Amino acid sequence: MPLPTNEIQQERAILIGVCTPSVTPEKVKEYLTELAFLVDTAGGVPDRQFTQNLPYPDPKTYLGSGKLNEVRDYVAEKKIDLAVFDDELTPSQARNIEKVLGCKIMDRTHLILDIFAKRAQTAHAKVQVELAQYQYLLPRLTGMWTHLEKQRGGIGMRGPGEKEIETDRRIIRDRISLLKEKLKDIDRQKSTQRGNREKFVRVALVGYTNVGKSTMMNLLSKSDVFAENKLFATLDTTVRKVVINNLPFLLSDTVGFIRKLPHTLVESFKSTLDEIRETDLLLHVVDISHPEFEEQIAVVNQTLEELNAGGKPMILIFNKIDNYHWIEKEPDDLTPKEKCNISLEELKATWMAKSKHKTLFISATEKENIEELKEVLYEEIKKLHIQIYPYNNFLY
Repeated sequence: MPLPTNEIQQERAILIGVCTPSVTPEKVKEYLTELAFLVDTAGGVPDRQFTQNLPYPDPKTYLGSGKLNEVRDYVAEKKIDLAVFDDELTPSQARNIEKVLGCKIMDRTHLILDIFAKRAQTAHAKVQVELAQYQYLLPRLTGMWTHLEKQRGGIGMRGPGEKEIETDRRIIRDRISLLKEKLKDIDRQKSTQRGNREKFVRVALVGYTNVGKSTMMNLLSKSDVFAENKLFATLDTTVRKVVINNLPFLLSDTVGFIRKLPHTLVESFKSTLDEIRETDLLLHVVDISHPEFEEQIAVVNQTLEELNAGGKPMILIFNKIDNYHWIEKEPDDLTPKEKCNISLEELKATWMAKSKHKTLFISATEKENIEELKEVLYEEIKKLHIQIYPYNNFLY
């Protein structure tokens, strides 16, 4: 007889997306690949992907009835625990889908919120995540609490006939108000802290999630910021004093961006994102080894615009060049030939080096081309220091 085990069984998840005239099957495949990485980061096991071509997602069930029944049969046959949808579902869609599939339903926003809740370490991050979770939960209470909708009255109630769901809504609204007040206090504290960092140029690492920002932070500041090959390893902004040659500056590691970043998270993480708004120089880190790094660059640039930080001085840093390769084909050979170990000189001759921003190619883990990074950083920070603090130029 086998001994009992204390291991937690990982949930198996199917991933579901819709191809529309504006979202090609190739794009949906990319989105679902990223969704699988999100599921893995949250501790689940991606099982299979389902897609359907539709003019637009069905307003009642997201998928058409035939495809939904196909998914239902697969869920029953394979005993799937969770269905994850790449788009945010309306409360009614989630209810209708759950009735058909008979398993847990989660959309991309809910999944990201779960990961943030798991990753939050400090009191500040926990308050931010809790607020975003409640804001997401509030309009979805009807579907989640239908079993509590019995009429009840009593002391402290609004009166006979109040439904328990109304009590739950009021409790959550009160909690949201309290959390918003807490965040206002945190915003004031953070603003004061930023104001106290006088006479230092401020530099912020920005980029898509999991591009190596924390690894670069550790390399430049000789600190020990948590870095892991998972999405959203960093939630709290970490600030370190860095000195290159004789020039000190403040370096911030910020939360990574992602496609379809939930609006509730952007609002809740205002004080964290203010670090980006108030910085003097942005280091936009890109994972050059990722097959969709161009779209990731576009997502980051769009998010920076939304944060009113798009016009700031920037250095574009292509990281992970040790993992980068391209595919070449011989003229008369249909078999792709893989070319690896591309030299720095070759990279500098590509279109990637022709950005309107200063562009560098490095490997933070292998410490490749870090000296050039430090030289460029020094020159850019020196220029900013002269502009911002013209009477304090004794450092150089």
